[in-house]
Amino acid sequence: MNRALFAEALGSFFLFATVVGSGIMAESLAGGNVAVALLGNTLATAAMLFVLITMLGPISGAHFNPAVTLVFALRREIGAGLALGFVAAQLAGGIAGVWTAHVMFDLPVLQVSDTARTGTGQWAGEIVATFGLVLTILATLAARHEWVPASVALYITAGYWFTSSTSFANPAITVARSLSDTFAGIAPGDVPGFVLAQLAGAVAAMGAAHLLLSADPHTDAKLD
Repeated sequence: MNRALFAEALGSFFLFATVVGSGIMAESLAGGNVAVALLGNTLATAAMLFVLITMLGPISGAHFNPAVTLVFALRREIGAGLALGFVAAQLAGGIAGVWTAHVMFDLPVLQVSDTARTGTGQWAGEIVATFGLVLTILATLAARHEWVPASVALYITAGYWFTSSTSFANPAITVARSLSDTFAGIAPGDVPGFVLAQLAGAVAAMGAAHLLLSADPHTDAKLD
């Protein structure tokens, strides 16, 4: 259990540091071109996700995301106590990662974002982004579990660009990004709307996975 908690904290540290740090770097190098900055942010995040899931997946499952942890708890694949520990580790490790990114780029450690991210379109984007992420994880685990790192990394790459919200898809990283007044930030007042949308998308994906991933071989045989 201690190893799993440490893996969740460490993975969240590097993932959140990558999201914020690459956003700072990309914005500083893009010369005002937001598309180029977003591309740099996207590629760094996807690359880090692939590495972290490959490295830490065998230890904790590599959730790094309370929405993912919630789904596995509701599916009774992890206990409630461990799930709460995972969420605490994700938040603590992730916020430490954000603060470390600030230190690396000589920015004030303690910040609050003023970037507005709200409205029906943004919330819909987060529902879709989180739904797709959780469904990707569950379906790929059932089909070819060794492809989970690549599938998640590729999904997030696409999610940055096809969703209106740039695919936060993670309540912990949403909270942590509110503590960074940089390219990746979100105003604290907009966090609750994002988190509610993410949780709704995650639960909906769990239902969709239940329908799609039948355990009845006779049902599957009728489709052959």
